[in-house]
Amino acid sequence: MTQVSSESEEPLAGGIANLGKVVRVGDTVRRPASAFTDAIFALFEHLHAVGFDGVPHPLGRDERGREVLSFIEGDVPIPPFPAWSMTDQALASVARLQRRFHEAAATFDASRFAWSDELADPRGGIVVGHNDICPENVVFRDGEAVAFLDWDFAAPGRPLWDVAAVMSMWGPVRDPSDPVPGMEGLDPFARARMIADAYGLGADQRAAIPDVFVERLSISMVERRAAKGEQAFIEMLERQGGAGRAERRRRWLADNMEALRSAMAEAG
Repeated sequence: MTQVSSESEEPLAGGIANLGKVVRVGDTVRRPASAFTDAIFALFEHLHAVGFDGVPHPLGRDERGREVLSFIEGDVPIPPFPAWSMTDQALASVARLQRRFHEAAATFDASRFAWSDELADPRGGIVVGHNDICPENVVFRDGEAVAFLDWDFAAPGRPLWDVAAVMSMWGPVRDPSDPVPGMEGLDPFARARMIADAYGLGADQRAAIPDVFVERLSISMVERRAAKGEQAFIEMLERQGGAGRAERRRRWLADNMEALRSAMAEAG
């Protein structure tokens, strides 16, 4: 284990579940370990071994039991999201990096480990997805996505489940009454189409995306965490409409399903 003094710790911005608990120490990052740390570290080792460098290097645990990861240089957008992070170039680069990640993860044996079920694909699958590729979890250099951070919710599933999550968070393809500072005025369906194009979804995959969005309505992680009394999630839920958020999102998706189908039918 690497010894570290609190004086050398630099808090890193962003995050909800680990707000204020992720720090930089020199060229490393220290963050709380979880029940899934061993699985995530094994995934990272596999990804690096097959040539995917868009994740940190796992470096063990420190004397406090925290994860120790290599620090990845770059820019991470934090709300209100800067204009450069919402450009078409940035969006397409996220989708391309996600495709590379899925291809690299396809040869990883995820069955040896336990994984989080909080944002996981309910149908399961064999390819580990990140499941939470929001802007705050992407490192950019010169406007191009180069790495994904914060893998606590990773789990095996369908790649399309992970792609739909990116569309939801980067479109953002969801009820616009949920405020997303820095995303005002974006066309969610044009951006969803751009993600499909850049990732390289085939016709059958495009046709399936709207139904995956319907399935994603069953995910209620924020509501569950808020109900447990976790303050960060209580505040997040309040910012996004409170207890009526889930039903509002269902109504919005039903009202906009044809727009989503049309976007997916248009190859770029």
